[in-house]
Amino acid sequence: MNESHYNLSEYRRSSGETSAVELTNTMVRKVYLWMCAALALTGFTAYMVAGTPDFVRFVFGGKWTFLLLVLFELGLVVWLTAAINRLSSFAAVALFGLYSIVNGVTLSSIFLVYEIGSLTSAFVSAAAVFGVMAIYGSFTRKDLTKIGSICMMAVLGLIIALLINMFLKNTMVDMLISGVGVLIFTGLTAWDAQKIKDLLGGAGENETTSKMAVLGALTLYLDFINLFLYLLRFFGRRD
Repeated sequence: MNESHYNLSEYRRSSGETSAVELTNTMVRKVYLWMCAALALTGFTAYMVAGTPDFVRFVFGGKWTFLLLVLFELGLVVWLTAAINRLSSFAAVALFGLYSIVNGVTLSSIFLVYEIGSLTSAFVSAAAVFGVMAIYGSFTRKDLTKIGSICMMAVLGLIIALLINMFLKNTMVDMLISGVGVLIFTGLTAWDAQKIKDLLGGAGENETTSKMAVLGALTLYLDFINLFLYLLRFFGRRD
């Protein structure tokens, strides 16, 4: 009797753990699916804009159009992040999709500046690094909070260095910044992957977790885009 009761308790406990793991995996998969869909949308938009002379003239022909697009997408990210609790999950997905499209428009310049071979190499390299670090962040038992905090502070220094080098236009400094940028966003990818898995741990799919999944997808999307761009700056050959 006691043995039977013990086995039943063990079964219930293990079933509960399995259910929690399955719920977590389902939500985490949703995060990466949204991220991949957004990357595909950005890439398609960038390619189409770069291949359409009228769009190229409209976006890059005047200094204000491109600047306004950049400011709009920055404002969109801030708004989506700040207003996520007031938005529906559908609205959050729609805004994420809009941001992906606008970002594709601004990133279309890379098709005009870099060789297609460099773009492909940078993308494959970014995908490999991102994949490895996302897996590491998701499964390591080590708390990556300290690494993430350091990387977040380093981002501010990176932005300042980029602004300064806009005036210096020093090639060696630019290469150094690109290398540091790769390291920073490599670390952030692992930290964000761990943070997202912990946040969604054991949670089922509902309105709140769906919105959290969109925010998680946006975070990883930004990590990948930045990783790709810094690798492109580091290794890319210009047309």
